Amino acid sequence: MKTTFNLASVLSDLKSRPCVCSFFVTVTLICGAYFIGNAYVAKENKERLTRWEVIPTMQNTESNTCKNRCRPAGSESLPEGIVVKTSNLGMQPLWGSIPENKNAKPSLNLLAIAVGIKQKDLVNQIVEKFPSSNFVVMLFHYDGVVDEWSNLSWSDRTIHVSAKNQTKWWFAKRFLHPDIVADYDYIFLWDEDLGVENFDPIRYLSIVQEEGLEISQPGLDPVKSELHHPITVRRRRSRVHRRYYKFKGSGRCDAQSTDPPCVGWVEMMAPVFSKAAWQCAWYMVQNDLIHAWGLDRKLGYCAQGDRMKNVGVVDAEYIVHLGLPTLGGLDGNKLINVSLAPPTKENSNSKAQALSNSNKADPRALVRWQSFAEMQIFDRRWTNASKEDNCWIDPYRRLVNQSTH
Repeated sequence: MKTTFNLASVLSDLKSRPCVCSFFVTVTLICGAYFIGNAYVAKENKERLTRWEVIPTMQNTESNTCKNRCRPAGSESLPEGIVVKTSNLGMQPLWGSIPENKNAKPSLNLLAIAVGIKQKDLVNQIVEKFPSSNFVVMLFHYDGVVDEWSNLSWSDRTIHVSAKNQTKWWFAKRFLHPDIVADYDYIFLWDEDLGVENFDPIRYLSIVQEEGLEISQPGLDPVKSELHHPITVRRRRSRVHRRYYKFKGSGRCDAQSTDPPCVGWVEMMAPVFSKAAWQCAWYMVQNDLIHAWGLDRKLGYCAQGDRMKNVGVVDAEYIVHLGLPTLGGLDGNKLINVSLAPPTKENSNSKAQALSNSNKADPRALVRWQSFAEMQIFDRRWTNASKEDNCWIDPYRRLVNQSTH
């Protein structure tokens, strides 16, 4: 078979090969640019979408440490180091140097008192007993009068909160949230009608700490005080007592008693709470039950342990309870607004309702009946809550059962 040589065909092939190579090179460059461009655009779009929380894929790549980190609700979008979980009642100057160590805090306590201008002298004596180096002072003005306190030497460094005809517990629920008072080791939540001639708060706290009292009160002078409950009476030659004894009549109390008011109980006119105890007690204060009657019998649940050991009355530092009329007696004989009458929705006490509708009702009597009605409501709420919460176990039920056998 004979093969012929075609010079023209060979020359044509040689001329076309550079074109083919150029074509493939061009296509390769175009494809590379396309894929690289797509990758860049996809990355940019993903970052943009993630920034606007359209795709939460970043959460899936977090480490276990980040997933398990406890963050306050609402702070999830912030870096942890900028989040401040608590506050305090300390005042700050409008100008001047800022301490470099923002976490350095002196050991402070809080004195909070519900006050009216008529008891200005008594309140002044109380506040002057509490050194400013150890105590922040907060006054709850239930009569709306604030400016007339400004001539007292300590007024400018005091926190003043005003709301007419509101009680100490109304103020405490709204302005003493545990996150606000987290810097204070002890909270004195006192009435205004107290004599403090024989009381030293520094020595008092020293005793409280040594005795391990989470909830306490100063003993009451048995001669000069208006007394309501025997356990609050100061005992001579005693440092602290935690129970009282009654062997005759109804409501007996002996060494086997495990319940308030025989043991584990303080009165509500001058309680002192540790930080941990107040954090618990604040949650138990009801928004609408402003007199807090009935709360005293349950405070032992906030004693951070055994209420028979961690709740007590300090005899070595004692006060006088003067029992002066305050709320409900602001305007002499002027009748108080009938809104203070006992509520009818949860209380059917006919005598209280009759008092509230009477044009001759004594304001102090109305407040008294309101307090009694609130105690009944609180007791019902506690009973219902303890029945409905299947996960809650009453730590004192076993003690009650043991003492009855």
